[in-house]
Amino acid sequence: QVQLVESGGGLVQAGGSLRLSCAASGISFGIKAMAWYRQAPGKQRDVVAAISSGGMTSYVDSVKGRFTISRDAAKNTVYLQMNNLKPEDTAVYYCYVAVVTDLRYWGQGTQVTVSS
Repeated sequence: QVQLVESGGGLVQAGGSLRLSCAASGISFGIKAMAWYRQAPGKQRDVVAAISSGGMTSYVDSVKGRFTISRDAAKNTVYLQMNNLKPEDTAVYYCYVAVVTDLRYWGQGTQVTVSS
């Protein structure tokens, strides 16, 4: 059974930092990409950052220079280091994993709240 376990969310003041982690287990096939999405109240879920199996990264413009996605392939774990957080970063953050068979998996979500 595939499980994505997220941790690291919380409440932080504007300008602060948080580090999200997502550990994937039970995946039988190769992982081709891992990503973080977020969903604010009343808005759709959008991608924040992604990393491929080869280590290539991409970011939505609003977080470039502030967020860093990284991956520990041996542990099937993806991280999101978030610095200089802003109130508009407040959302539920979801871990996402895509495997080579085109199956997709989602984490349960972790709340990030940035106070002004």
